[in-house]
Amino acid sequence: MKRIFTGLTDTGLVRSVNQDAFYYDPEGRFFIVADGMGGHAGGEEASKLATKTIEEYLLVHWDSEKSSGELLKAALLKANDAIVEDQRQYPERSDMGTTAVVVLFRQSQDQNVEESWVAHIGDSRLYRLRGHNLDQMTVDHTWVAKAMASGVLDQEQGRTHPWRHVLSQCLGREDTQDEDIDVDLIELQGRDRLLLCSDGLTEELPDGTIASTLKSIRACKSAGEKLIQLAKEKGGRDNITVIIVAMDSD
Repeated sequence: MKRIFTGLTDTGLVRSVNQDAFYYDPEGRFFIVADGMGGHAGGEEASKLATKTIEEYLLVHWDSEKSSGELLKAALLKANDAIVEDQRQYPERSDMGTTAVVVLFRQSQDQNVEESWVAHIGDSRLYRLRGHNLDQMTVDHTWVAKAMASGVLDQEQGRTHPWRHVLSQCLGREDTQDEDIDVDLIELQGRDRLLLCSDGLTEELPDGTIASTLKSIRACKSAGEKLIQLAKEKGGRDNITVIIVAMDSD
């Protein structure tokens, strides 16, 4: 399927520095969103280092015999190592880290069909819009998400809980291992749309608003601009980053 895509980022209305980073392969083979943390310099460096390392690893090893799931895990672990090494060289950035969500389109190992995969760590998300239904394809790596899954908190409590930003996993930790990175095959159909985003979007907009915006505005760039505008109208308290990928069955 042909893919049409765009990526946009905005500092928002409160932060003075944009600690988000994104990258999309010009050929539409993979897409990355990262949301850094650890102070102005640290967060900005962590997200940029993660996206650059993941990009380079995927390009160098694209034709390797690794499965797509293995390739994604290896790329994110390489990014984790790069951030940890940077922390050692620059102690002032010792507490920096970043989330990451990556979508990859690659031929299966038997080369008969193109598969779609997602890998993520942290609370940057992937959504899939199909018709009128918006599905969150990733599970946040946060204390609140675990509490909601176990029934300790309901959805409304989780959305406003003061610990909702506390990550249980991220890149930039010496103890990060491959089991900390979630990797899944994505099932896609023609006219589906994917949204990769940082939590600067989802903190301000409920899923219903995201879904209605994606449904009403078909052009990827226009939809991305509208989502960022709406998030800023709701406060824009964090950096806001979106990548939209439209699947064209024609």
